[in-house]
Amino acid sequence: MTIDQIINDVDLRSRLFPVTKRRIFLAHAGVAPITQAAVDRIGIAAMEGASQEQETEALLRDLEESRRVAARLLKADASEIALVGPTAFGLNLVAQGIDFQPGDEVVFYPEDYPSNVYPWLRLAERGVKLVRLQPVSLGRLTPELVLDAIGPRTRLVSLASCHFLSGYLLDYRSIGEELRRRGVLFCLDGIQTLGAAPMDAACCDFLSADSHKWLLGPLGAGIFYVRKERQPFLRPALVGAWNIRSPGFIAQENLECEAGARRYECGALNALGILGMRASMELLLELGIETIRERLLSLHAFLAEELCKRGWRLLAEDIPEEARSGIVTVTHDQRNLSAAVEALKEQGIVVSLRWDRQGKQYLRLSPHFYNTHAELAKAVSVLDRSGLG
Repeated sequence: MTIDQIINDVDLRSRLFPVTKRRIFLAHAGVAPITQAAVDRIGIAAMEGASQEQETEALLRDLEESRRVAARLLKADASEIALVGPTAFGLNLVAQGIDFQPGDEVVFYPEDYPSNVYPWLRLAERGVKLVRLQPVSLGRLTPELVLDAIGPRTRLVSLASCHFLSGYLLDYRSIGEELRRRGVLFCLDGIQTLGAAPMDAACCDFLSADSHKWLLGPLGAGIFYVRKERQPFLRPALVGAWNIRSPGFIAQENLECEAGARRYECGALNALGILGMRASMELLLELGIETIRERLLSLHAFLAEELCKRGWRLLAEDIPEEARSGIVTVTHDQRNLSAAVEALKEQGIVVSLRWDRQGKQYLRLSPHFYNTHAELAKAVSVLDRSGLG
């Protein structure tokens, strides 16, 4: 199966992505619909759990296979994958699991999504110095900007692989390579990239991502990556019967962690969510993440050109192609954006209304590969005649 086959076969597309029967969904950078494959897999597992005990040997094998599928997506080893979500959970495990000392520095971007800001702000209580990045425009974090902020006391840099509002794609490979050379830890919030662009986890030390955006998986199912060499160093911030060895279900005096990234899974896993996530990941891997990336760039170019023709202004202008994502964020000085969103909603078109720190409104459009150019053209047409006056 290919993307072209999906796009050109209305019945196939609607079977794989039921949302297309009722909506033109252009908000995958928010909370996306799940795939029919995820629905089917969750349904089978739920029925199995209703007819017998929920936790069976077969289920545990399925969860381990899910770990391997997630590892393929990140070009990682299965032992480096913990199956925990949401994104903030993994980021907090990093913030609370490193033995930061007073005077250590953490570099972060205060205009990132709050999940990748609050865990680092709390470190100030432990005497950690917070180094805030200040790019020339929203989300435009260049390697030069990041690396210039590194000092002799920098312990960790935490960034988003793609900015949630501007859509600016981080050059995490260049940054990660240099940070490793300097002995600085690198953490990525990968939720706006995973499923939309190829990711190589070997370029960072830690990565966290829930499945409910571009992965088209359920809420609360996620992936937490910890590079093998960092696992003895990152102390599990939460402990329980699943990640601490407890033979015969008897608590031990000495806490011995399970091997691999399982040491960060402290209790029962969100099994149904993880199996749904796996089904969606397998679909994306079958289609090819590189091919999905190319498709998203094509949709981005179409939307940006058509909206700019009609007087809409891009938040991220003059963005190089390698830094473009599936996110197109626009504003208009003569339009009521709230009214425009309502007009789209009346036509069954879903987008996101967002704001910057100064309170300026933006429309964020984030189509996925299964959206068609005809759907985008309809959204543009509705916007062209809405929000006036």
